[in-house]
Amino acid sequence: MSRKLTLQSIEPLTHDVHHLVFDKPEGLEFTPGQAIDMALDRDGWREEKRPFTFTSLPGEGALEFVIKSYPESADGHDGVTERIGKMQPGDTVLVEEPWGAIEDQGDGVFIAGGAGVTPFIAILRKKLAENGTLAGNTLVFSNKIEADIILRESFEQMAGLDTRFIVTDEEQSPLHREKIDADLLAGVVSADRDVCYVCGPDPMLDDMAAALKSIGVSEDRIVMEEFD
Repeated sequence: MSRKLTLQSIEPLTHDVHHLVFDKPEGLEFTPGQAIDMALDRDGWREEKRPFTFTSLPGEGALEFVIKSYPESADGHDGVTERIGKMQPGDTVLVEEPWGAIEDQGDGVFIAGGAGVTPFIAILRKKLAENGTLAGNTLVFSNKIEADIILRESFEQMAGLDTRFIVTDEEQSPLHREKIDADLLAGVVSADRDVCYVCGPDPMLDDMAAALKSIGVSEDRIVMEEFD
């Protein structure tokens, strides 16, 4: 069933990422980590649906999203996210039913690439609200440069959460590392205890699955979702 949402507010988080708040229609239910297919409510764009993850919690009175905008000329992108980043309060979008494979299955290590961190925002917020601490959980978050790190301060301020930020294209940064690999993961993952959540571009999923298995993480402890 398609629903119409009205934008209440929009603010930049980084140079190409925005926090958007929409009204919440009655009867829309989701679990932290799920996404929803969204389309711009304007001529020529209503059939161009793209998935975006809820960053608000189910009990809150509004729907929130953190959305990265890609230039229309970027490989594989046709301008939907670029236009979403230019929306104004009062603009509307069309959404379908929530879906998604990532949900809280226990404490562990959350491994994200770029906008792939968005499913983890609500999951970590819910854990923190319920337990008062995120002790026993680690966020490993890779970006190209430090300016790309979404909600860095918010993650750093989450009580008990161990954060490992990595940048791949900024060699002068103290966070620089070529990529997340088995050596890094071996230092943060307890293979017999942690659930390992992975979200990012498709090639990253394959690499992380292989790296995690190489350090002894069983397949049933790996939870993955693709997020371009």
